[in-house]
Amino acid sequence: MARPLGPVRLRRTNYVTLFIGAILCLFIIYFLSHTGSSSQPANATRPPTRKPAAKSSLIGERPPVRRFNLNNVTITPDPIGNREAVLILTPMARFYQEYWNNIIKLQYPHDLITLGFILPKNKEGNAATTALQAQITKTQTGPAKDRFRSIIIERQDFDPPLTSQDESERHKMENQKARRASMSRARNSLLFTTLGADTSWVLWLDSDIIETPPTLIQDLAKHDKPIIVPNCWQRYVDTETGKPAERPYDFNSWQDSPTAQDIGAKMGPDDIILEGYSEMATYRALMAYMAEKEDEKNMEVPLDGVGGTALLVKADVHRDGAMFPPFPFYHLIETEGFAKMARRLGWHSTGLPNYKVYHYNE
Repeated sequence: MARPLGPVRLRRTNYVTLFIGAILCLFIIYFLSHTGSSSQPANATRPPTRKPAAKSSLIGERPPVRRFNLNNVTITPDPIGNREAVLILTPMARFYQEYWNNIIKLQYPHDLITLGFILPKNKEGNAATTALQAQITKTQTGPAKDRFRSIIIERQDFDPPLTSQDESERHKMENQKARRASMSRARNSLLFTTLGADTSWVLWLDSDIIETPPTLIQDLAKHDKPIIVPNCWQRYVDTETGKPAERPYDFNSWQDSPTAQDIGAKMGPDDIILEGYSEMATYRALMAYMAEKEDEKNMEVPLDGVGGTALLVKADVHRDGAMFPPFPFYHLIETEGFAKMARRLGWHSTGLPNYKVYHYNE
């Protein structure tokens, strides 16, 4: 049964609430009507936007992916006929004009040659860099046949161990380990930053090599050896006769001996064997003294150690990991250590005792 409802009470209208609601409605209508009319025209000034940074002028436009098939890089006894790229690398402490003149005279197509230099960051290095850059500018703006494919200049990020680069100071026995370790670091830095995917040959050429046959590259390459080194000599004036003469200079190209192996066996792990010093007679067969017949320039001899004054290397040897150890490697360091490391990787070194290049005479 339904329950009866009680009396119904009507709520009195609140006029204050109605007034406030009306005011709010008017405000909303006013705001909406003025928002549309206050919109900026299309050509109104907009806040400045940050422009994207311009690309470095050193980095040109290039595809995002570059592919190289190393199987297509030829390394043959006919590098000119097969248009093979050559990388000439030179650690440089001093600039010799005769060095640059000799480079210009090389009869290998210059458009296939890339030059790479590394110089110390000291007073001598600054002077050498200035002189080098002047010659580069002159050459690269000169006749097209003289211009090189590209040229790279690097500065060492470490200090050289010797304050003087005089020949007498460089060749002191007590300076050899530190000096040649520094040279190894310089060579490796230069090699690792310049070896291209299309490079076939690497020619190491010291900055004080001032005379070579103009056909140096193709002469060495035609032997088709992974590592090949000519004989480095030096021209001078005989003080007794007053006549021009020549003498052996680089003693780092050699065939090993039992005496040297015995010396190494008795050494500590951080000691190195040095060649060309009476205090450490190794009785190795030095290629410097094997020169006999000028007309037999193509005569080859196997080597266990090589010098780096002029050294042609197939690029694949370096790609396989052969570098210049800045530490004792089987008691060898720098270029001699490189030959040992290459041998461990299966690459053998060859010398040309009758094929000469010439070192600057200080």
